Amino acid sequence: MEHVPECNSRYKDVEYWNERYEKEESFEWFGDLSKFQHLLEQHIQKEDSILILGCGNSSLSFDLYQKGFSSITNIDYSGVCIETMARRHADCPGMRWLKMDARHLAFSEGTFEVVLEKGTLDAMMVEEKDPWSVSAETAGLLQQVLKEISRVLKPGGRFISITFAQPHFRRRLLARREYGWSVQTHSYGVGFQYFLYVLTKGETLNPEDQALEDRLMEDKEPRTVVHLQEPDSEDFLSRIGI
Repeated sequence: MEHVPECNSRYKDVEYWNERYEKEESFEWFGDLSKFQHLLEQHIQKEDSILILGCGNSSLSFDLYQKGFSSITNIDYSGVCIETMARRHADCPGMRWLKMDARHLAFSEGTFEVVLEKGTLDAMMVEEKDPWSVSAETAGLLQQVLKEISRVLKPGGRFISITFAQPHFRRRLLARREYGWSVQTHSYGVGFQYFLYVLTKGETLNPEDQALEDRLMEDKEPRTVVHLQEPDSEDFLSRIGI
């Protein structure tokens, strides 16, 4: 496909994304809003202040805006992306477009009711080969990002993460007491399933997730050989290891 890089590591390279966004009009990871709107609307309200993390050139924020969600801040670390999207949606008051690194969010504590990401965490994990054992480097990166997300959420705020990563892999990363949230899982899609995780700030982990974290901290969970579900035809999915 036209924008597939020569190696997975380029998905972590801002220059790759700058070059891609100069040529590509739009692309949707894991389907457009219509595919998961029925789930999303259970957890966000029209008056919520929303942060979209790693917005890319997706139409998600504009689709939400058209449905009455009028306070949307979009960030991406690609300056090309942000400049392009800001121009494209210049006539949408209430929508902001900011160049920003997800590891260092330039917002005060408790700014947003909702933080939403679709495929951004996956892009940070493209070089991982074993979903049961994420490298220390990637684990540290994700921890930085998740702590920042938790920090900028208001009490009762929701972090919504949309991914193809199945719960037995992704909950290992999300279900941590240090983030101060609970974890809920939903799925959507026919044939190949995608997952929508809802993490609510100020709620505690359920006993199962607490036990999972305890096992991981003790490093006693047995390793298992698994066969992952075949991904669909999207280039990003076909080149990612988890």
